[in-house]
Amino acid sequence: MSLLVVGLSHRSAPVSVLERAALTAEAQAELLHDTVAAEPAAEAAVLATCNRIELYADVDKFHAGVAELSTLIARHSGVGLEELTPYLYVHYEDRAVHHLFSVACGLDSMVVGEGQILGQIKDSLARAQVLHTAGRLLNDLFQQALRVGKRAHSETGIDRAGQSLVTFGLEQLAGREPVDVWAKGKRALVIGAGSMSSLAAATLARSGVGEVVIANRTLERAERLARNLTEGGTGVRARAVAMDAVAAELTRADVAVSCTGATGLVLTGADVAAAVGGRACAPAPTVPGQGSTHAVGGGADRPCAEDACVLTPGGPAETPGATAAEPGIGDATAYVQHGALVDNSPAVGGGAAPRTATAVAPAHVAPRTVALALLDLAMPRDIDAAAHRVEHVRLVDIESLAEASADAPMAADVDAVRTIVSDEVAAFGAAQRAAHITPTVVALRTMAADVVAGEIARLDGRLPELGDKERAEITQTVRRVVDKLLHAPTVRVKQLASEPGGAGYADALRTLFDLDPETVAAVSRADHLREVPVAPGNQNDQHHQNDDPKRGRA
Repeated sequence: MSLLVVGLSHRSAPVSVLERAALTAEAQAELLHDTVAAEPAAEAAVLATCNRIELYADVDKFHAGVAELSTLIARHSGVGLEELTPYLYVHYEDRAVHHLFSVACGLDSMVVGEGQILGQIKDSLARAQVLHTAGRLLNDLFQQALRVGKRAHSETGIDRAGQSLVTFGLEQLAGREPVDVWAKGKRALVIGAGSMSSLAAATLARSGVGEVVIANRTLERAERLARNLTEGGTGVRARAVAMDAVAAELTRADVAVSCTGATGLVLTGADVAAAVGGRACAPAPTVPGQGSTHAVGGGADRPCAEDACVLTPGGPAETPGATAAEPGIGDATAYVQHGALVDNSPAVGGGAAPRTATAVAPAHVAPRTVALALLDLAMPRDIDAAAHRVEHVRLVDIESLAEASADAPMAADVDAVRTIVSDEVAAFGAAQRAAHITPTVVALRTMAADVVAGEIARLDGRLPELGDKERAEITQTVRRVVDKLLHAPTVRVKQLASEPGGAGYADALRTLFDLDPETVAAVSRADHLREVPVAPGNQNDQHHQNDDPKRGRA
């Protein structure tokens, strides 16, 4: 059997494909069961995050395994195999180990060095253990991946090279300003109460926002998060609201972060436009050439007549100090082009609004005031990308984060992590190859012990008058001779088997000593029956930590 991984990620597929291929918790469980039921695979584990879907399996045939795993991913993701195939990558044996270890260290994350992927790997292992689809190989692999990831973060400065997507996203919204300066006193709305939303709320609180409002389908979870923020010593005001209050809260928010497990849009382009237009004396969305309006009172639009207004009819804001190259804002053409990408993206159905771009009038955005900053960390997306075209709105989403992170400078510590990964891959491969020959060595020693026992019994039959002391001495002598004869070759064969290409030594040993294949198999089965360690912190509660399979953003 050999390790095989087939998958797609933000490095191989566009966001639109990743959105459509996203797997629910139920789909992941079905995928695992169907994989181990397939002929080529004996074990399976799935690593599914917003930015990747990877199916790991222990297979006995490479080509059949690739075909079967690819078909299963397509079937359970709902994306046709023909459409999905160009975006799939395949890693086999040592390359598959190297890939997972790199993922665990954050080297393959959208933001290099982020550490949330370790929690996702732990959850993936726990799920496979609960469903009994992970055997010896995948348990060893994922447990070691967790150790390698922790080693990389403790022994290097990879944490300095990367950040969480929350921090990186807020930096993109803040532009040239430090996040704490940009966020100071702002009113923040966080939609969702899972692990990523909790991280976003805590980061905003530490950054100095004046208020954090948590909206969630389960109000109790939102209240618990709000209470934790209030008691966290940051001095931030925090409160919880139901999801039906999002529209009203959005009219008061300066910044909103959304990360839910919804399969449909949480905020459409029209919702965002209404929120900006529904705030008192705030810049409302405009169509070029129609002038600027303010929403007053109940939200009715009227021409702007206030001296303090910084907007000019149909044109850019005249904010003191603003320049034509305001950082992080871009130009109108870029925003319209980005919105056009969504117009061409396939819609994803669900209980919420379909994921198609809402028709929102294009706006002047370079330079412009930003009345509402939006950060969408969900996959599939929570916020309609058409919000890019709503005037006075700044939207940062997974797609724009991917583009920004591609230009981020790499820290010198990344090279140190790569060295760690290479060393750990070599050590893991050696250990696995050595373990592969162990049942054969055990079977050889068992056969030798049986030969000794048979010869002693024959001696007893020929020399019945032999005393106990003499018999014991003869028995011990024969055993020592056999042990000495076997010691050097068995030690050496383990060493040779641990080297690349050493898998054939087990077959050679079985052939040379005519070992019974069933005896070797029995030893292997006994090893597999050993109790499998459960991933730390996941005993019996991994599904209670977060029901959303997309939590975390690696």
